[in-house]
Amino acid sequence: MTAHTGERPTGVLGKAVESVISAVGKRAVSSVSDRMGSATERLADYTKGAAGDVKEAVLDNSGPAGKALGLVDKVKQKLGGGGGGGGKLKVTNIVESIDVAVPLSVAYNQWTQFTDFPSFMKKVEAVEQGDEPQKLSWKAQILWSHRSWESDIVDQVPDQRIVWRSQGAKGYPDGAVTFHELGPNLTRIVLVLEYHPQGFFEYTGNLWRAQGRRARLELKHFARHVMTDTLLHPQDVTGWRGEIHDGEVTAEPGEAEADTERDAEGGTEAESGDRDEPRRDESRGDRGDSRGDRGDRSDRSDRGDRGESHDDREKPRGERRGRAKAEARS
Repeated sequence: MTAHTGERPTGVLGKAVESVISAVGKRAVSSVSDRMGSATERLADYTKGAAGDVKEAVLDNSGPAGKALGLVDKVKQKLGGGGGGGGKLKVTNIVESIDVAVPLSVAYNQWTQFTDFPSFMKKVEAVEQGDEPQKLSWKAQILWSHRSWESDIVDQVPDQRIVWRSQGAKGYPDGAVTFHELGPNLTRIVLVLEYHPQGFFEYTGNLWRAQGRRARLELKHFARHVMTDTLLHPQDVTGWRGEIHDGEVTAEPGEAEADTERDAEGGTEAESGDRDEPRRDESRGDRGDSRGDRGDRSDRSDRGDRGESHDDREKPRGERRGRAKAEARS
C-alpha cells in the first residue's frame, strides 16, 4: 500500500508544464538573440560597404547620392564649414519689368512713397525714412527668416531712375529701378537687383531663385496697388521729386522741377529763334525783290514818258514846217 505525500496530481502536472514553458522560452530567446546578432553583423558589413559606395560616388560626382552629398559639401564650403576654406557667396541677379496703365509721373510718385510699401507688399514688413531722403531702413521676410538692412540712394532723377546701395548683417539687395513712358497713360517699370545672400537658408533660397520670385510677386503687388488705389486718387500721392547725385541731395523737389521748366522754356525759345531766322531772311529777300520790281517798272515808265514827250516836241515842229510850205506855194 503506497504512502500519500499530500500533493495533488494537478499540482505536479502544473509544475511540469511550467518547466517545459520555461525551457522553450529560454531556447526561443537564445535563438532570437543569435539571429539579431547575426543581423547586426550583416547590417554593419552592409553599412560599411554602402558608406564606401557613397564615398566613391561623391568622389566620382555621379549618381543621386553623390550629387546630394556633393551639394552639402558645397554648402559647407560656402558657409565656411568643412575643410574647404569657404569662398565668397555668389550674387543673385534679378531683372523684372512690368507695365502699368498710369501716367509716368503717377507711377514714379507712388514708388518714391517707400513707407507705404508694407501696406500693399506681402513680405515687406517695415520701411523707415528719416530727415535725409536718401537713407532708408528696411525690414522684410526672406524665405523663413527676417532680414534688416540699410539703403543709401546714390542717384535719383524724377520720372527717370532711382539707384541704391545697401548694407546688412545678413542678406541685402543693391539695385536700380527705371521708369519709361510708353504712352500718355502707360508706363514701364524695370527693376534690377543684386541680392547678396548670407547664411544657410539664404544660400539654399539662392539656389532655388526664391529671391527672384519674391521680387516678381512684390512688383505685381505694386502694379495692383497703383491700378486699384493710386489711379483713383492720383492727387493724394505727391511723391518726392528732388534729385540725388553721388549720394547727396542736389535739388529739393521744387528746385528740380523749376530747373526742368527753365530748361524746357530755354529750349523752346531757341527753337523758335531758329525757326524765325529763316523767315526774316526770306522777308528781306522778298523786300529786295519787290524793290527790284518797282525799280524795273519805274525805269520802264520813265523811258516811256520820255519817249512820249519827245514825240510831242517833234510833232509841232513838223506841223509848223508844213504850214510854212503851204504859205510859200500860195
